[in-house]
Amino acid sequence: MNFNLTQIPERVKKPRVHGITMVMDKGLSIQEAKNFMSIGAPHVDVVKLGFGTAFVTPNLREKLDVYASYDIPVYFGGTLFEAFLIRNQFDDYISVCKEFGIKHVEVSDGSISIPHAEKCGYIEKLTKHFTVYSEVGSKDAAHIIPPYKWIELMSAELSAGSTYVIAEAREAGNVGIYRGSGEVREGLVQEILTQIPEEQILWEAPQKAQQLYFLELIGCNVNLGNIAPTEIIALEAMRIGLRGDTFELYLNK
Repeated sequence: MNFNLTQIPERVKKPRVHGITMVMDKGLSIQEAKNFMSIGAPHVDVVKLGFGTAFVTPNLREKLDVYASYDIPVYFGGTLFEAFLIRNQFDDYISVCKEFGIKHVEVSDGSISIPHAEKCGYIEKLTKHFTVYSEVGSKDAAHIIPPYKWIELMSAELSAGSTYVIAEAREAGNVGIYRGSGEVREGLVQEILTQIPEEQILWEAPQKAQQLYFLELIGCNVNLGNIAPTEIIALEAMRIGLRGDTFELYLNK
Protein backbone atom coordinates (compact mmCIF):
# COMPACT_ATOMS: atom_id res chain seq x y z
CA MET A 1 0.00 0.00 0.00
CA ASN A 2 1.07 3.59 -0.52
CA PHE A 3 1.00 4.71 3.12
CA ASN A 4 0.10 3.49 6.59
CA LEU A 5 -3.44 3.31 7.96
CA THR A 6 -4.49 1.44 11.05
CA GLN A 7 -7.64 -0.66 11.35
CA ILE A 8 -7.41 -1.99 7.82
CA PRO A 9 -8.63 -5.60 7.53
CA GLU A 10 -6.06 -8.13 6.40
CA ARG A 11 -6.50 -9.29 2.84
CA VAL A 12 -5.21 -12.72 1.92
CA LYS A 13 -1.96 -12.20 0.04
CA LYS A 14 -1.47 -13.26 -3.57
CA PRO A 15 -1.27 -15.88 -4.90
CA ARG A 16 -4.48 -16.63 -3.05
CA VAL A 17 -7.19 -19.24 -3.22
CA HIS A 18 -9.57 -17.33 -0.95
CA GLY A 19 -10.68 -13.72 -1.28
CA ILE A 20 -10.23 -13.87 -5.03
CA THR A 21 -11.44 -11.32 -7.53
CA MET A 22 -12.41 -12.56 -10.98
CA VAL A 23 -12.59 -9.84 -13.63
CA MET A 24 -14.69 -10.22 -16.77
CA ASP A 25 -13.00 -9.01 -19.92
CA LYS A 26 -15.76 -8.60 -22.51
CA GLY A 27 -13.52 -7.31 -25.28
CA LEU A 28 -10.65 -5.14 -24.10
CA SER A 29 -8.10 -4.30 -26.76
CA ILE A 30 -4.51 -5.36 -26.22
CA GLN A 31 -3.59 -1.82 -25.21
CA GLU A 32 -6.58 -1.63 -22.87
CA ALA A 33 -5.53 -4.94 -21.30
CA LYS A 34 -2.05 -3.52 -20.75
CA ASN A 35 -3.49 -0.37 -19.20
CA PHE A 36 -5.80 -2.44 -17.01
CA MET A 37 -2.96 -4.65 -15.80
CA SER A 38 -0.72 -1.66 -15.08
CA ILE A 39 -3.11 -0.57 -12.32
CA GLY A 40 -5.20 -3.64 -11.55
CA ALA A 41 -2.79 -6.59 -11.53
CA PRO A 42 -2.11 -6.54 -7.76
CA HIS A 43 -5.82 -6.95 -7.09
CA VAL A 44 -6.85 -9.39 -9.83
CA ASP A 45 -6.66 -13.14 -9.33
CA VAL A 46 -8.15 -14.44 -12.55
CA VAL A 47 -9.58 -12.98 -15.77
CA LYS A 48 -12.48 -14.46 -17.71
CA LEU A 49 -12.83 -13.71 -21.40
CA GLY A 50 -16.59 -13.42 -21.21
CA PHE A 51 -19.02 -15.83 -22.90
CA GLY A 52 -17.69 -16.68 -26.39
CA THR A 53 -15.54 -13.61 -26.99
CA ALA A 54 -12.33 -15.66 -27.21
CA PHE A 55 -13.52 -16.98 -30.58
CA VAL A 56 -13.75 -13.53 -32.16
CA THR A 57 -10.98 -11.67 -30.30
CA PRO A 58 -8.28 -10.48 -32.72
CA ASN A 59 -4.67 -11.31 -31.76
CA LEU A 60 -5.88 -13.59 -28.97
CA ARG A 61 -2.44 -15.01 -28.21
CA GLU A 62 -0.95 -11.56 -27.84
CA LYS A 63 -3.71 -10.59 -25.45
CA LEU A 64 -3.22 -13.74 -23.39
CA ASP A 65 0.50 -12.93 -23.27
CA VAL A 66 -0.32 -9.58 -21.66
CA TYR A 67 -2.11 -11.28 -18.79
CA ALA A 68 0.54 -14.00 -18.55
CA SER A 69 3.26 -11.36 -18.18
CA TYR A 70 1.54 -10.36 -14.92
CA ASP A 71 1.02 -13.99 -13.81
CA ILE A 72 -2.75 -13.57 -14.13
CA PRO A 73 -4.50 -16.78 -15.23
CA VAL A 74 -7.20 -16.50 -17.89
CA TYR A 75 -10.10 -18.74 -18.75
CA PHE A 76 -12.69 -18.74 -21.48
CA GLY A 77 -16.33 -18.10 -20.58
CA GLY A 78 -18.61 -21.02 -19.91
CA THR A 79 -20.68 -20.20 -22.97
CA LEU A 80 -17.70 -21.16 -25.15
CA PHE A 81 -17.50 -24.53 -23.38
CA GLU A 82 -21.20 -25.04 -24.09
CA ALA A 83 -20.72 -24.00 -27.72
CA PHE A 84 -18.10 -26.71 -28.19
CA LEU A 85 -20.17 -29.27 -26.29
CA ILE A 86 -23.40 -28.81 -28.23
CA ARG A 87 -21.40 -29.30 -31.43
CA ASN A 88 -19.93 -32.57 -30.11
CA GLN A 89 -16.47 -30.99 -29.93
CA PHE A 90 -15.56 -31.63 -26.29
CA ASP A 91 -12.14 -33.05 -27.16
CA ASP A 92 -11.54 -30.08 -29.46
CA TYR A 93 -12.28 -27.78 -26.53
CA ILE A 94 -9.56 -29.45 -24.47
CA SER A 95 -7.15 -29.16 -27.39
CA VAL A 96 -7.93 -25.48 -27.96
CA CYS A 97 -7.42 -24.62 -24.28
CA LYS A 98 -4.08 -26.42 -24.25
CA GLU A 99 -3.03 -24.83 -27.53
CA PHE A 100 -3.58 -21.37 -26.07
CA GLY A 101 -1.93 -22.17 -22.74
CA ILE A 102 -5.18 -21.98 -20.78
CA LYS A 103 -4.92 -23.71 -17.40
CA HIS A 104 -8.34 -22.83 -15.97
CA VAL A 105 -11.71 -23.70 -17.49
CA GLU A 106 -15.34 -22.99 -16.73
CA VAL A 107 -17.98 -25.69 -17.00
CA SER A 108 -21.51 -24.33 -17.22
CA ASP A 109 -24.95 -25.28 -18.45
CA GLY A 110 -26.61 -21.88 -18.47
CA SER A 111 -27.43 -21.89 -22.17
CA ILE A 112 -27.93 -25.60 -22.87
CA SER A 113 -29.45 -28.42 -20.86
CA ILE A 114 -26.95 -31.02 -19.67
CA PRO A 115 -27.99 -33.92 -17.40
CA HIS A 116 -26.22 -33.18 -14.13
CA ALA A 117 -24.44 -36.52 -13.91
CA GLU A 118 -23.07 -35.85 -17.39
CA LYS A 119 -21.96 -32.36 -16.37
CA CYS A 120 -20.11 -33.81 -13.39
CA GLY A 121 -18.49 -36.29 -15.77
CA TYR A 122 -17.11 -33.41 -17.84
CA ILE A 123 -15.82 -31.79 -14.66
CA GLU A 124 -14.04 -35.01 -13.70
CA LYS A 125 -12.44 -35.28 -17.14
CA LEU A 126 -11.34 -31.66 -17.19
CA THR A 127 -9.76 -31.76 -13.73
CA LYS A 128 -7.13 -34.07 -15.21
CA HIS A 129 -5.90 -31.14 -17.31
CA PHE A 130 -7.12 -27.88 -15.75
CA THR A 131 -8.31 -26.05 -12.66
CA VAL A 132 -12.09 -26.19 -12.98
CA TYR A 133 -14.63 -23.53 -12.12
CA SER A 134 -18.17 -24.85 -12.51
CA GLU A 135 -21.20 -22.61 -12.69
CA VAL A 136 -24.52 -23.37 -11.03
CA GLY A 137 -27.71 -21.54 -11.99
CA SER A 138 -29.62 -20.76 -15.14
CA LYS A 139 -29.35 -17.72 -17.40
CA ASP A 140 -33.13 -18.00 -17.85
CA ALA A 141 -34.75 -15.67 -15.31
CA ALA A 142 -37.93 -17.74 -15.45
CA HIS A 143 -36.08 -20.86 -14.31
CA ILE A 144 -36.05 -20.61 -10.52
CA ILE A 145 -33.92 -23.23 -8.78
CA PRO A 146 -34.94 -23.91 -5.15
CA PRO A 147 -32.23 -23.59 -2.47
CA TYR A 148 -31.98 -27.33 -1.74
CA LYS A 149 -31.26 -27.92 -5.42
CA TRP A 150 -28.52 -25.27 -5.52
CA ILE A 151 -26.88 -27.02 -2.57
CA GLU A 152 -27.26 -30.44 -4.16
CA LEU A 153 -25.77 -29.28 -7.47
CA MET A 154 -22.89 -27.38 -5.86
CA SER A 155 -22.00 -30.30 -3.58
CA ALA A 156 -21.94 -32.74 -6.49
CA GLU A 157 -19.76 -30.47 -8.63
CA LEU A 158 -17.26 -29.91 -5.83
CA SER A 159 -17.13 -33.67 -5.30
CA ALA A 160 -16.53 -34.10 -9.04
CA GLY A 161 -13.42 -31.95 -8.76
CA SER A 162 -14.39 -28.30 -9.18
CA THR A 163 -12.09 -25.96 -7.29
CA TYR A 164 -14.83 -23.32 -7.15
CA VAL A 165 -18.52 -23.35 -7.82
CA ILE A 166 -19.72 -20.13 -9.41
CA ALA A 167 -23.10 -18.75 -8.35
CA GLU A 168 -24.65 -17.61 -11.63
CA ALA A 169 -25.70 -13.99 -12.13
CA ARG A 170 -24.77 -13.21 -15.75
CA GLU A 171 -22.75 -10.13 -16.54
CA ALA A 172 -25.70 -7.89 -15.63
CA GLY A 173 -26.36 -9.42 -12.19
CA ASN A 174 -30.08 -9.99 -12.73
CA VAL A 175 -30.62 -13.78 -12.70
CA GLY A 176 -29.60 -16.75 -10.56
CA ILE A 177 -28.82 -15.55 -7.05
CA TYR A 178 -30.42 -12.20 -7.87
CA ARG A 179 -33.91 -11.07 -8.76
CA GLY A 180 -34.52 -9.28 -12.04
CA SER A 181 -34.02 -5.97 -10.23
CA GLY A 182 -30.53 -7.02 -9.12
CA GLU A 183 -31.67 -7.54 -5.53
CA VAL A 184 -29.94 -10.42 -3.75
CA ARG A 185 -32.06 -13.48 -3.03
CA GLU A 186 -30.87 -13.37 0.57
CA GLY A 187 -32.67 -16.48 1.76
CA LEU A 188 -31.12 -18.50 -1.04
CA VAL A 189 -27.60 -17.21 -0.37
CA GLN A 190 -27.81 -17.82 3.35
CA GLU A 191 -29.20 -21.31 2.90
CA ILE A 192 -26.41 -22.18 0.46
CA LEU A 193 -23.88 -21.04 3.07
CA THR A 194 -25.26 -23.50 5.64
CA GLN A 195 -23.95 -26.38 3.50
CA ILE A 196 -21.31 -25.10 1.05
CA PRO A 197 -18.00 -23.63 2.33
CA GLU A 198 -17.90 -19.96 1.41
CA GLU A 199 -14.25 -20.16 0.36
CA GLN A 200 -15.28 -22.54 -2.45
CA ILE A 201 -18.02 -20.29 -3.83
CA LEU A 202 -17.34 -17.56 -6.36
CA TRP A 203 -20.23 -15.12 -6.20
CA GLU A 204 -20.86 -13.29 -9.47
CA ALA A 205 -21.47 -9.72 -8.30
CA PRO A 206 -21.14 -7.13 -11.06
CA GLN A 207 -23.15 -4.45 -9.25
CA LYS A 208 -21.81 -2.40 -6.35
CA ALA A 209 -24.80 -3.13 -4.11
CA GLN A 210 -24.25 -6.86 -4.68
CA GLN A 211 -20.56 -6.60 -3.82
CA LEU A 212 -21.45 -4.68 -0.67
CA TYR A 213 -23.94 -7.35 0.39
CA PHE A 214 -21.31 -10.10 0.28
CA LEU A 215 -18.64 -7.98 1.93
CA GLU A 216 -20.98 -7.29 4.83
CA LEU A 217 -22.13 -10.90 4.99
CA ILE A 218 -18.82 -12.75 4.64
CA GLY A 219 -16.04 -10.19 4.98
CA CYS A 220 -13.26 -8.61 2.97
CA ASN A 221 -11.96 -11.97 1.73
CA VAL A 222 -15.14 -13.11 0.01
CA ASN A 223 -14.70 -14.48 -3.53
CA LEU A 224 -16.28 -12.11 -6.07
CA GLY A 225 -16.60 -12.43 -9.82
CA ASN A 226 -17.80 -10.71 -13.00
CA ILE A 227 -16.12 -7.51 -11.88
CA ALA A 228 -15.63 -4.91 -14.61
CA PRO A 229 -12.00 -3.95 -15.31
CA THR A 230 -12.81 -0.31 -14.55
CA GLU A 231 -14.16 -1.28 -11.10
CA ILE A 232 -11.20 -3.28 -9.77
CA ILE A 233 -9.59 -0.46 -7.76
CA ALA A 234 -12.94 0.74 -6.42
CA LEU A 235 -13.79 -2.80 -5.33
CA GLU A 236 -10.48 -3.30 -3.56
CA ALA A 237 -10.99 -0.02 -1.71
CA MET A 238 -14.49 -1.13 -0.72
CA ARG A 239 -13.16 -4.52 0.44
CA ILE A 240 -10.96 -2.84 3.06
CA GLY A 241 -13.26 -0.06 4.26
CA LEU A 242 -12.00 2.79 2.11
CA ARG A 243 -15.25 3.56 0.36
CA GLY A 244 -18.26 5.19 1.96
CA ASP A 245 -20.35 2.03 1.78
CA THR A 246 -17.92 0.07 4.00
CA PHE A 247 -16.21 2.94 5.81
CA GLU A 248 -17.30 1.90 9.30
CA LEU A 249 -17.13 -1.86 8.90
CA TYR A 250 -13.69 -2.27 10.40
CA LEU A 251 -13.32 0.73 12.68
CA ASN A 252 -12.87 0.09 16.38
CA LYS A 253 -14.88 2.90 17.87
